[in-house]
Order: sequence, then structure tokens, then C-alpha cells
Amino acid sequence: MLACKIGSANTYTKCLKQLDNWGYIEYKPSYNPARGSLVNLYNFDNSTGKGTDKGTDKGAVIAVRPSLNYNKLYKQYKQEKAESFRRLKPDREDQKAEGKPSKLNKQESKSRFTPPSLDEVKEFFLDLKSTVSEAENFHNYFESNGWLVGGKAKMKNWQAAAKNWLKRSAKFNSSENGAKNRLHTNDDKEYSTPL
Repeated sequence: MLACKIGSANTYTKCLKQLDNWGYIEYKPSYNPARGSLVNLYNFDNSTGKGTDKGTDKGAVIAVRPSLNYNKLYKQYKQEKAESFRRLKPDREDQKAEGKPSKLNKQESKSRFTPPSLDEVKEFFLDLKSTVSEAENFHNYFESNGWLVGGKAKMKNWQAAAKNWLKRSAKFNSSENGAKNRLHTNDDKEYSTPL
């Protein structure tokens, strides 16, 4: 497993089973954790027996490789792959039959955000009994930052953003007026009197 860079025992056994199905090895699982499984390797050498390999391991089990129909094995492999892919990601037709909306349908049902024109914003602000200058401020601000909320997320509903803009502007204007009143001093103040 370490040499093959396989980290899971399940993946390792799956690979062994596939190699057995394709006819490259003979895999005989033991299903016993105390006893190892048996893997026989086929001899793919078609030479006359005068090879350059001078190995000393004569105790290895080499099975006789059966004749295989590679086209049949390849088709079987493709079918297995297609079935496993279908299990992981069902088709859109399957989802429609099950009543689940696909991603495409979800995107179609949610209309994409389109930035409003200045006239639309003005009309909306006037309906909320606000000023045209406030509508222009709102439109200019979001037009300049690409209609992003908080500078990061794309805007989904500009009417809701406009209502929040008006709430914040009312708080901002009232605190601004309060700050002006607090810092207002008389010009005719006399500094000679002690505090």
C-alpha cells in the first residue's frame, strides 16, 4: 500500500479485485484477519526461457494465465465506472423523476441580480418618502463598488439594501446633528471667568 501510495485498505482491496477481474492477477481473499490473502501472479513472459533474469526465488507461485477477451473486459470496466459515477452523481433526468430540482433549475428559478437604473432607484426612494439626493447617493455608492454588499458579497436584492440605507442614513444624520449641537460654542464666550 505504501509503495502504491494507497492510504485505505478498502481502496487496496478494490484495486486487487479489479486486477483479478481484468486478468492480471489471481486474487483469493481469505476474509480472515489472522491469515493473509493469496495473490498469484501470471507469467507474461513469451520468450523461450532464455531470459536475462537470474533470480534465485524459485518458491514463487506462478499461475497459468487464462485466455481473456480484452474487449469484453474493457466494456465491463466502462460499465462499472459508469455505474459508480451514476451512484455518485445522479442524472438530471433521474432527479426530475424523483422530484428533486437540479442545480440548473435552481439557478433558473432564482433570477440573476441586475443593477437598477437611476430612475428606478429614484422612484423607489420617493415611494419610501425619501429625497432624490439620497437615491442618487445610494445609486452612486453601489455603482462605484460593483453592487457589492459590505465590499465582498454580490447584492441579491437592491430594494432591501435601499431600505437599510435609509435606516442607517437616518441614524447617521441624527447623530451628525447631535454632534454639531454639542460642539457648538458661543463666539462671545468670556475666558476671564474661572470654570
